[in-house]
Amino acid sequence: MNLEDITTVKSILSQPQKIAIIPHKNPDGDAIGSCLGLLNFLKDKGLQATVISPNDYPKFLKWMPGSDTILNFEKENSQCKKALEEATVIFTLDFNDLSRTGQLETVLKEKKADFIMIDHHQQPSNYAKVTYSDVSMSSTCEMVYNFIEYLGGIDSITKAIATNLYTGIMTDTGSFKYRSTSSRTHRVVADLIDRGAENMEIHQNIYDTNSPSRLHLLGVALSNMVILPEYNAAYITLTQEELDKHDFKKGDTEGFVNYGLTLEGIIFAVIFIENKEEGIIKISFRSIGDFSVNEFARNHFNGGGHDNAAGGRSEISMEETINQFNTILKTYKSQLNP
Repeated sequence: MNLEDITTVKSILSQPQKIAIIPHKNPDGDAIGSCLGLLNFLKDKGLQATVISPNDYPKFLKWMPGSDTILNFEKENSQCKKALEEATVIFTLDFNDLSRTGQLETVLKEKKADFIMIDHHQQPSNYAKVTYSDVSMSSTCEMVYNFIEYLGGIDSITKAIATNLYTGIMTDTGSFKYRSTSSRTHRVVADLIDRGAENMEIHQNIYDTNSPSRLHLLGVALSNMVILPEYNAAYITLTQEELDKHDFKKGDTEGFVNYGLTLEGIIFAVIFIENKEEGIIKISFRSIGDFSVNEFARNHFNGGGHDNAAGGRSEISMEETINQFNTILKTYKSQLNP
């Protein structure tokens, strides 16, 4: 953030405000962690703030401090609309285009409040009064830590704030293994541990809580994996029928796409997940090295994200989507065989 933006934010927050904090649709650990970290910081400063999620989020995140106060726009629509009507400031965290909020988009576009964006994805839209955007950052949670520091509030980081921010940094860096994990990231994480984040407990809460049905679903996903050695790529498919058979819950497929990258020689991994309710195939892309899945997703599958982690969607059938993917892949053979 530059000095002008910091001054603007300080001026806004120095006045009585009603604040709404919004993550993207289908929020992940970074989205929920950044929203709850900021929520606790603002409330500790005596400001009135509410987190409004466009929809539900995975069960493995619902232990996080303050998660019980999050409003769900799909299930608590009238309460959410009232909070948004009253909001004078709206923080949008971990996304940079209002289309990422699903049904909330229409409501947000009509608001005359001061918008403040904090995000680390590429190509931000120009809707906010203050835009704090940095694609080099490991996570939005690391940016919220910086944001708090810019406001002179580091010493006010409580155990609850530290726990939420640590969780988001950990999940969005793949437990600190992605390229975006910098020395600064580790210094931030060390400070969060010093301020009360219990790293072992957080890791167990996120990664070591499985249901039998999720493990069985993982078995199906791995058995469906197709390896394409000529492209150094691998992909997984999961149909709606397979999800239903294994009692799928939101978040159950988190991390499945990464298994492809554990294979020797594979640098591009994809998972295609059918969602009949929305009429789409949800797609997650991961890569190792210089192959940009952000560009791949943007160019071909209505998506985007980061160079090594992105998402997209297809509105045709699973079979047609896979055929399209295989056709497109042929044009990237030289990039995937460096």
